[in-house]
Amino acid sequence: MGMLLMLRTIGGLFVAVVLLAIAVYTGKTWLSNFIFGGVAVWFIFYTVMLFGFSAISKEKLLGLNEPKEFCGFYLDCHMHTTVTDVRKTKTIGDKRANGEFFIVTVKVFSNAKVATLGFDGLKLHVIDAEGKLYPHSPEVEKPDLWFARPVPAGESFERDVVFELPVNVQNPRLDMHDDQSLIEKVLVGDEDSIFHKRAYFKLSERFRGRQIS
Repeated sequence: MGMLLMLRTIGGLFVAVVLLAIAVYTGKTWLSNFIFGGVAVWFIFYTVMLFGFSAISKEKLLGLNEPKEFCGFYLDCHMHTTVTDVRKTKTIGDKRANGEFFIVTVKVFSNAKVATLGFDGLKLHVIDAEGKLYPHSPEVEKPDLWFARPVPAGESFERDVVFELPVNVQNPRLDMHDDQSLIEKVLVGDEDSIFHKRAYFKLSERFRGRQIS
């Protein structure tokens, strides 16, 4: 629905500009007033919808192998991510954590039928119970193309992402988002829209105890 509202807004603005030009050219003041009034009413309606959907949204916690879909500015939601494994270790190679390394295996997959898709700028960080953010630790990760590699229709790939977290960290959750367009900030119902609650991946569900070197 958010995408349809946005398309109607863009289309309505285009029509309004054309009608306003006609009104100015013909000197029809009543038409200009009608156009400005209609645009104002629509933007009030859109703003109420935007903040209303954000207000009723709820935070989601996804467990292992529970997918998160990414729709963005598109009419489809073919791209997905999921966490397939979570491990803890004190050392990776010759690097030793002040707290603990959380090694999170992230799977990216597409359920598209034909098109090859991909993320433009997938961002990941961990947030704890107090709202503190922890970025990933690229210095201890294997060199890779990050998450920018294209995903052919129906295929997937996995990548390990490492976070250094305190030993006593409470309720660590992984946040993933793909900033493809600023328009998503004002897209009704989009997770990246203003004040909208997010879907996080739990990182404390289970640990297999494996380590990497």
